Amino acid sequence: MSLMNRKLMLWVCVLALVSGGALDGLAEEAPQKPGPWAKIADAAIIRPLGVASTLAGGVLYVVSYPVAAAVKGNKTTADLLVVRPANATFKRPLGDLDAMAD
Repeated sequence: MSLMNRKLMLWVCVLALVSGGALDGLAEEAPQKPGPWAKIADAAIIRPLGVASTLAGGVLYVVSYPVAAAVKGNKTTADLLVVRPANATFKRPLGDLDAMAD
């Protein structure tokens, strides 16, 4: 992995760790209707991480497909690596962070 990729992964991890605690407080303040900060954090941090995890899950699924096919676990593997991250990224309303727990 190149130095540029390592730095990018480091920043993604730092942003994920830093934003985790802040978003919990926002979700408690407005459980019914997400506030503007929850929407901003979702659009700026969570959604891009969701796209990256969906793409990474797709790559891992393609790599693990022969093993999953051998044990007849294709649907479970696809659901875990691709479908759940894609649903959390593209199907839930903006700022609704509680829907990611499903």
